[in-house]
Amino acid sequence: MGNLVNVVIFVIFWVMIGLGVWAFVDCLRRRPDAFPAVDRQSKQFWLVLTGASPIVQFMFGYFGILGLLGMAGAVVALVYLVDVRAKIIQVTGGR
Repeated sequence: MGNLVNVVIFVIFWVMIGLGVWAFVDCLRRRPDAFPAVDRQSKQFWLVLTGASPIVQFMFGYFGILGLLGMAGAVVALVYLVDVRAKIIQVTGGR
């Protein structure tokens, strides 16, 4: 049973890092004027957060209390993908 838990945690860890990388790459591809158009922070703000997200997740994802930093990185990526990205796609028509 302990092995299964470790495998699940390992898979979740790499999926969340993948989401962070996806958020960063998607943010790179979006137009800078789209961010203020949807009443969100600037593109540079989101680039810094989504760029730091997978790095922080990788560095602190497994380590006890520091794992909270890894979770914060995952939350940043998810907020970008679910909220900011969705609104930008809605306003720009997917471009």
